[in-house]
Parts: sequence; C-alpha cells; structure tokens
Amino acid sequence: MKKIYLLLIGGFCFQTMFAQSLPKWANKAKKAVFSVVTYNKDNKILNTGNGFYIDESGTAVSDYTLFKGAHHAVVVTADGKELPVKCIMGANDLYDVVKFKTETDKKTVALQPASQAVPQGATVYLLPYSTQKAVNGQSGSVEKVDTIGNNAYYYTIQMQTGDKTVSCPIMNAEGEVLGLIQKNADAESKVSYAVGISYVSSLSINALSGNDYTLNSIGIKKGLPEDESQALVYLYMMSSQLNREQYLELLNDFIAQYPRNMEGYQRRAALYMEYRDDTHNALAAQDLEHMLEVASKPDEAHFNIAKLLYNYQINLNGAQAYASWTYERALEEINKALEIAQEGVYYQVQGDIYFAMQKYAEAYASYEKVNQSSMASAATFYAAAKTKELIKDVDKNEVIALMDSAVARFNEPYGKDAAPYLYERARMKNELKKYREAVIDYNHFYDAMMGQVSAEFYLIREQAEMQCRMYQQAINDINKAVELEPKNVDLWIEKGGVHLRVNQAEEAIKALRTALSLDPKNAPAYRMLGYCQVQQKNTKEGIDNLQKAKELGDTVADELLKKYSK
Repeated sequence: MKKIYLLLIGGFCFQTMFAQSLPKWANKAKKAVFSVVTYNKDNKILNTGNGFYIDESGTAVSDYTLFKGAHHAVVVTADGKELPVKCIMGANDLYDVVKFKTETDKKTVALQPASQAVPQGATVYLLPYSTQKAVNGQSGSVEKVDTIGNNAYYYTIQMQTGDKTVSCPIMNAEGEVLGLIQKNADAESKVSYAVGISYVSSLSINALSGNDYTLNSIGIKKGLPEDESQALVYLYMMSSQLNREQYLELLNDFIAQYPRNMEGYQRRAALYMEYRDDTHNALAAQDLEHMLEVASKPDEAHFNIAKLLYNYQINLNGAQAYASWTYERALEEINKALEIAQEGVYYQVQGDIYFAMQKYAEAYASYEKVNQSSMASAATFYAAAKTKELIKDVDKNEVIALMDSAVARFNEPYGKDAAPYLYERARMKNELKKYREAVIDYNHFYDAMMGQVSAEFYLIREQAEMQCRMYQQAINDINKAVELEPKNVDLWIEKGGVHLRVNQAEEAIKALRTALSLDPKNAPAYRMLGYCQVQQKNTKEGIDNLQKAKELGDTVADELLKKYSK
C-alpha cells in the first residue's frame, strides 16, 4: 500500500513538472496557437501538428516536416474554427521550419515576437495548443543561446518535451514569443531546442525560389516575394514552370498584391489572349484598360498594348480578329506612344507593324529611326535591309550597304553571332552577280561557324564559285556536299555538272551513274549522262540515254537528240 502511495505521489509530481499554470498573459496568447492538419494529393491526412500566428494578417509558422508532401492544409484555432492555408511564404529544411499564410477572421490573435534574446538561466514557458479555458503549459530555463544568423538565435532549454509540443511557441516572462520548439531526437531527454522567432519570420520567397527544392517539395501554392521588383522577376521565372491555370492564379495574386503595377495586367492580358475565345478576350480587353489607368508612364502602356495586339494578329492564322484588335489598332497605340516619347524601341514596333501590313516603305522609315537611335544593332540594320529589299524598284546596292552596317557591328575574326548576317549578305551579293564578294562572305560564314555547316551550304558556295571560275574550290565543295549527304540525288547530279563543266568527263559519268542508281527515273541525270557519252564518242549509248530522258519528259534532251541523231 505504501509503495502504491509513493507511485501516485511520484506520478503527481511528474505531471506537475510538465503541466503547470502559466502567467496571466497566457489566456489571450493561447488563441494564437493552433493545430495544423496537412493532406496529401488524395485528400488523405498526411500529418498533424502545431503552429502559431506571428501577425494579425494570418502569417504563421510551424515545422517544415509537417508540410512536406502536402497538397493542402488547414489550421484549427483554439476557438475550434477551421481555416485553410492559403500559401507558403518560406521554408528551411535544415532547421525544419516553414512560414505560411492562412485565411483570417476579425478575431485573429498573434504573438508578439521578442525584441531580443533572453539570457542564459532565464525562465521560459512553453505555450501549447489548447481549446480549454485554463491554460496549462511548461516552464524551463535557458541553458544556452547560439547565434544562427543576423539577430537570429537558437535556444537550448532545460525542459522535457514530446511530439505533441513540436512547433509550439516558447515565451519569455513578458509574454513575447522567443521561438518554436523543435522535434527532439531523444524522447527521454531533459533538454529541448527552439529556433528563434526572428529566423523563422525572416523566411521568404525570392525571385529564384521557383527552383528551391525545399519549397517545391510542398504542393501548396507559394506566395509572392514581398519585394515588388523581386516579385516581377519571380513572375518571369515561373512563367515557364507553371501550366496556364497555375500561372493565371499567380498573376491574380500579383495583381491583388500590387494593383498599381502595370505589368501584372499586361501579363494577364497576354495569357487571356492565349485562350483564343471571346470570353477570355473580353477579360484581356479589361486588363488593357487597367494598364492605361495605373500606368505612371502612359507611353509605356500604349507601347505594351501595341505589342500585345501585334503579336495577337501575327498568331491569328487567318481567324476572325476579336473586336478592334487589328494591325490598325496596334498602329494607333504605338503612334500614341510616339507622340509622348520618341523611343527607338517604339519605332521598332511601329516598323514591325507596318511590315506585317506590307507597307514596306513606311516600315523602312521606322527602322531608319531605330538605326539613328542608341538601340541600333546588327539586327535593326538587318531588319531595315530586308524591308528595303521588298520595296519596288529599289537599288539593291543600297540593301547591301545596310547589310554592311549590320556586319560592321562585329569584329574579325567573326563568331557565330555574326554568321547569319554574313550568310544573308552573301546571298544578296550572289543575286547581284557579285560572285567573288559572295564567296568571300561565304568563307567568313564558314569560319564563323567553325566549319559546322550543312551540305546545302557547300552546294550554294560551289554554285557561286563556279560563276567566278573558282573551279577547284567548287569541286572540293561539291565533293564535301555528297560526302555529307550521299543519298541526295540532286547533289550527285550537280557534281556531274561541275565535272562536265571542267571537261572531266569520266568523273562526270561516274557521278551521274551514282545519281541514276539512287533514282533510276531521273530525267536530268539521263540527259547529262547521254550528253557526256556522246562527247566521249560513245554515241550509241549516249543516244539511248538521251532517249530515256526524253521519254521521262526532258525537253532539253529532245533538242539534243535532234542535234546528235543526224
């Protein structure tokens, strides 16, 4: 009997060590502590635990382990009210902490973070989740305070805690929260640990958080960075990582958080346009109006509207345009921008719109303005050259002069960034029968591409070389072309033609026979082979091959037959 009595006394003492009345401030503070329930993607309970509010707008903290793998979550307040978790605002797996935001009501109570750490030996209190009027908790003393960052602390506390108290707040004597209890590796340990509240409250989303593994392991929607410029970059980064519906939700959040930022409306309008139906187009039209309403620089709003409408028209593919979303409307918007500010980029868009409308003279005039501005580049001179090339009766030498300006933007030896402009200038020179100059540009292109070119390139350069009697270079190029594409019949025929031109009949015949082995019904190959054979005095076989060419519809072969059959 005495033994049982002693056990009861011991049990009572054990209980009072862990459950004891807290200071008066606990009655109100306990309303900031809640229970958390997380769910997986199948809507089954994943974990349960604790957390607490750190501000009255619904910002709260808990342990990351509780949320890992969760697709949604709710909190149950001390009053028994269930509130959904809206978004994750930061997480750290090393210290096992997470910050998030919940729906709120008018009675949201938050704990006041302590302005400074408590000293070693100070008494601290554990405030548990409780739905009871009386609040029982635990007290202990600070054994050690470590620094884990700027004004952030990590506490070692003389206090035994269990799984039911993980993420409950540790309070100082004044009722301010110092940190949150972490899971103890040893359930029997008389020592516990708490992460300082300043560290947890500093958790945040930044521009690069879209690639954060810890955050991505939580399936709940992420909040936006609290810095507006960071939020803009975050929007850009996430545009390629979210599906259309998820990105639309993110844009809605951005507009709600930053309603005076024009870019939110611009991006959402562009997204609505992707749906390509009148319902979403109407929503996009509303966002275009909002852009103008909130824009601190109206010219930028008109410019962005012009770009959106231009891109809309470019991608219309012959379908009926929505309302007044025409090139004319886009031109009207960019002209309004130019009335306010004569920016080079505005002239660029104006030129693009004119070009799409096939008003090449007007487009060229716009591109000329761009090339007179600070944004002049190889690309802008190229745009001007391509546009001028389409103007009727233009002097093609003026087009080449514009390409000279484009190429002049690069230094020799040329790199791959200059290659497209060298190739295009070579084409233009070739068309003007400036063959040697064209070959020089083709050679520069080859060097710029470090020799990584196609069979088609060798064919084109060979044809220019033949025109300026660079026969050996031409033979080398056509040989390289057939080496790269040995099954290409046209290349073998071209090779035969090259050898025929330089009186290498045997090589020509060999190439043409290869072409016919690949395509036994190729009329030009029969005609050229027949001609070679006739020239080699192999008249009978040559006439037979010319006859085959004629039968396959080659009219030139018919003329040759009339000449050589006499």
